[in-house]
Amino acid sequence: MNDQLGYFGTNMPLKIYGLSEKSVTITFGAAIDNDLLRLITDFNQLLLQNPFSGFITTVPAYTTLTVFFDPLSVMLSDLPGEVCFEKVSTHLNKIAQIKREKSKVMANKLVIPVCYGGNFGQDLSIVAHTNNLTETEVIDIHTAGEYTVFMIGFVPGFAYMGGMDTRISTPRKEVPDAKIPAGSVGIAGNQTGIYPMETPGGWQIIGKTPLKIFEVNRSQPSLLKGGDLLTFKSIGIDEFNAYAEI
Repeated sequence: MNDQLGYFGTNMPLKIYGLSEKSVTITFGAAIDNDLLRLITDFNQLLLQNPFSGFITTVPAYTTLTVFFDPLSVMLSDLPGEVCFEKVSTHLNKIAQIKREKSKVMANKLVIPVCYGGNFGQDLSIVAHTNNLTETEVIDIHTAGEYTVFMIGFVPGFAYMGGMDTRISTPRKEVPDAKIPAGSVGIAGNQTGIYPMETPGGWQIIGKTPLKIFEVNRSQPSLLKGGDLLTFKSIGIDEFNAYAEI
């Protein structure tokens, strides 16, 4: 259990530092784990329910929550403090003193179909060779796990997930590919992820999902969000094409 879970309902000050003139970052801990994820998610939800004048948005990460705001609106607000940092920090610490009830929000559970290997997963053989496994064993291990979405970045909709079996851990490519197709499923170190759009990248690509991970015209453009739980299901090319036609 992370020590910083004591923030809620206590007078323990948050660890806040200024990121820019328009943002501050709260550091909740150092270890990447599910307890810390729940803490950041719960605090983020409290802040969204209790915004301050000038609040714009938040960006959750593995161990931090960054808060963006409009400096002019903050300075014109009645929040105590002489500068934006003091005013915003005061509000954030006030939020932290709200006693946290046990979270009633259930994590979304999704099953992501993936066509592994071949033209869709050109690096599957590398992952297998690196770990002294067969390609089938890599697929079996990858589909056996349950993965937690810890954060979204480096492009809209890209989910960084924890929970991958270390038996298929594989380093990033020394030379990134110029183009990774949208929907590609990759491995980098102890993480797995899905490319939501075509972009350069250095992850080892083991397969592809026919699902649209990011669609700007959807009410929620990103299919995945922090806290979601994922499992992967291996499908054949015919099933992949059937999904793609939907």
